[in-house]
Amino acid sequence: MQNAIGRGGLLTQRQYPEQPLIGVGALIVASGRIVLIKRGHAPLLGEWSIPGGKLELGETVRQGTEREALEETGLRVRATELLGVFDRVVLDDRKRILYHYVLIDFLCEVVSGELQARGDAADARWFTAAEISEFGEWEDSTAIFRVPRRDSIARYLLDQWIADQQQR
Repeated sequence: MQNAIGRGGLLTQRQYPEQPLIGVGALIVASGRIVLIKRGHAPLLGEWSIPGGKLELGETVRQGTEREALEETGLRVRATELLGVFDRVVLDDRKRILYHYVLIDFLCEVVSGELQARGDAADARWFTAAEISEFGEWEDSTAIFRVPRRDSIARYLLDQWIADQQQR
């Protein structure tokens, strides 16, 4: 088992947890583009995904989303619409639960900052919808773009947000 000491000094067991952990995700949209980061650590090492991470004790889900976005992208964001709540359960080769997250994703607008990979992000980039479509389909709903491909309400909100941004 791999353990880590969090900011609050509490022992957090991410691998083979005793209970699900809460994760937050930031779907950052501006000028018709979306921020994706390349994960620098497991789970999803080397995969593109929306910025996000584990909720910390004492913070709201919106505060956690905004903090994770800043830590991984250098962008100050404002979490706006709740896009959805998703399960992420990863089994090991022996079918034991290796990771178990409950993921809460928000649509976010940029307040300030310049995009740069920070924290545990190996890379951070703006992508257009066309560039994202070149990734193809994902077998795992969290592998890259959890919300828009899986939930029609979230897709509607994202499309509406992009259209609003393009009209500004």
